[in-house]
Amino acid sequence: MSLAVSWSAANARRSERQFLRTPARPGEAGPGQVVDAMLAAQAQVMSAAELSVGLRMDGATRQDVREALWGEEPSLVKTFGPRGTIHLLPTAQLPFWTGALSAIPSGPNPFKAEARLTPPQTEEVVSAIGEALDGKQLTIDELNDEVLARTGPWAGDLVMPAFQGMWPRWRSVMHLAGHRGALCFAPNRGRKVTYTRPPVSEDPPLSAEEATERLVRRFLYAYGPATPREFAKWAAAPGGWAAELFVSLASTGEIEAVEMEGAGARDGAGAVAGGKPGAYVVAGDMEFPEEPVRGVRLLPYFDAYVIASHPRERLFPGRAYERALAGGQAGNFPVLLVDGVVAGVWHQRRAGRRLTVTVEPLERLAAGRRRELEEQVERVGEVLEGKAELVVGEVTVGAHA
Repeated sequence: MSLAVSWSAANARRSERQFLRTPARPGEAGPGQVVDAMLAAQAQVMSAAELSVGLRMDGATRQDVREALWGEEPSLVKTFGPRGTIHLLPTAQLPFWTGALSAIPSGPNPFKAEARLTPPQTEEVVSAIGEALDGKQLTIDELNDEVLARTGPWAGDLVMPAFQGMWPRWRSVMHLAGHRGALCFAPNRGRKVTYTRPPVSEDPPLSAEEATERLVRRFLYAYGPATPREFAKWAAAPGGWAAELFVSLASTGEIEAVEMEGAGARDGAGAVAGGKPGAYVVAGDMEFPEEPVRGVRLLPYFDAYVIASHPRERLFPGRAYERALAGGQAGNFPVLLVDGVVAGVWHQRRAGRRLTVTVEPLERLAAGRRRELEEQVERVGEVLEGKAELVVGEVTVGAHA
């Protein structure tokens, strides 16, 4: 008979392993190790990524994260990560990530046939990007010139719909170049984004099989118990592929099924023996905290905890499901956590060093909770190197504002 895991126990373990229950003490874990515990930190909005990491470290500021990215011995790299979105990844784990991200099957090509690259063209462009960025830091325009010089004018055809016009054909595989270790972000040159090639590891990229199997185990360690469907959603991978991968790992004893409260209600892919819906953990990883999560936390846009944790209905209970999700998608609103579940949304506005943090609780906060919230707002200010002021009231801006 499989172990029965309550939502409270699973949530407490996720919080504990991600330094949300207790931030890492100085010397216990640096930014690279904290991001590794999160598995990856989404970074389209860099200030949100700095908050995600900084709030998990006692006394850290955004400067600690920037030093980990751009310092002499970087422990983080900014590149295209899971779901093809921009993430911070641990530098030490690049051989693993390069193998895993390259091996995840992609979905249907979103571009029209006339805009797509052929497989040989894709390989030529990725190779050209890596060569152009080796030892250099280039803006997108400079990289464009280098890629076209190494490929041909066909790569520069303006066929990709963009925000204010059309982009050249070769840019459709920038995320793939990131996944293969040919491209990552470099420090901005003024207001211009620049790119470079990631540091070369002494360890070669893991094979596709080894990397994807490790990715499942790493995901389950950080966010389990979880179903194949939940893993597939996080990785933007085909559900069938994920289900087969879980079955394979379960058959070799690498992962095992548990009865997760709320899991499988709408998820036939998470089947256990006998066809009973369920979730999985790493084999033998059966210890869960006895005490539930307590306390108040503020998490920024796209925090890994809210994106990867399931079931959604338990993490976003009641009114939170409508208020803090955008069409069921997590991450578009910064959230207020009370005792480990979403209990409101928030927004910060900056003017110089002054930060006005507006928090909209979905239920009235008792005096003790209010004091904890004030401490969290103060901590947000410390991480962002500003002076934060709390305003309790309605958040009037929309998702991802």
